[in-house]
Amino acid sequence: MFDALAARGREFLGVRYPIISGGMTWVSNFALVKAVSDCGGFPVFAGGNMPPALLETEVDRLVAELKHPFAVNLITIAPNFRAQYEVLQSKKVPFVVFAGSFPRKSDVQGMKQAGKRCMAFASEGSIAEQQIRFGIDALILEGSEAGGHIGHVSLMVLLQQVLFAYDAVPIFVAGGIATGRMMAHLMLMGAAGVQLGTRFVMSEECTAHPKFKEAFLHAHARQAISTPQYDSKLPVVAVRAIKNGGMEAFGKLQLELLKQLEAGEITREAAQYEVEHFWVGSLRKAVEEGDVEGGSLMAGQSVGLLHDILPMQQILDTLVADAEAELQRVAGRMGTLNPV
Repeated sequence: MFDALAARGREFLGVRYPIISGGMTWVSNFALVKAVSDCGGFPVFAGGNMPPALLETEVDRLVAELKHPFAVNLITIAPNFRAQYEVLQSKKVPFVVFAGSFPRKSDVQGMKQAGKRCMAFASEGSIAEQQIRFGIDALILEGSEAGGHIGHVSLMVLLQQVLFAYDAVPIFVAGGIATGRMMAHLMLMGAAGVQLGTRFVMSEECTAHPKFKEAFLHAHARQAISTPQYDSKLPVVAVRAIKNGGMEAFGKLQLELLKQLEAGEITREAAQYEVEHFWVGSLRKAVEEGDVEGGSLMAGQSVGLLHDILPMQQILDTLVADAEAELQRVAGRMGTLNPV
């Protein structure tokens, strides 16, 4: 049963399982991407705000060593986005995922003309419609339960607003997913596949600092909170992370930047740059240095469902086996229902 439901996503992605490992800055590095790829999933390498020369080196390594399709994630609001975009156009990368905000039509078309399939996030119905009109090849429907940069609408609502309303392109769903049982039901609803992030942090192959993973092990779902926007004068993309000193520091940064904006000491664009610079730096502190108090612990609310660190192959095989078992259970249950 799972194979039948997975056909569309598998064909589109060109991998064994239509399970995407989301692009997580400083986490989705070569090691994690290769592990996901070797085990049958679809990996996304995180471009973050990586210097263009370093991105080129890492992409060349991926192209040379990976045997199956993969994607590179570009954050449209990152200061290095445009330079990264130009690097990627000339590389033999089969997929590009636009993240952080929504790509312009020219961004999508430019990559498609370079021979790449493009994926983007949809935070509501109008955005899905816009991206399809721009020529996007697939959508990722990410609910606010997810970690990192997020929209404001839960996956439960987005399923009804977007997944049930659009079929022109494959739609992969994300946000709060940690089990094969949930994956089965989402695919029954019409999803071409799923995207997980937090689950893959909790893999043996993930090179994140042990303290970073330890923080995930002990976190409850309610502790993964989203950042507020204090004033529309400084638009910020919400970020979900485990509450700690780093989250409090971001609140103070926003207030300071708003004061500078009021005083005319900084432009809005420069202020937004400072926001993204903060997140990139604080996330690196946590992921690479193990500073789990002052750094950013970006995680989805599914962190409360994860209680172990497992080998990548076991994670993927368990997801699929549990999905198949759930589909069999649902089929049996449906068979017992008498028509009215």
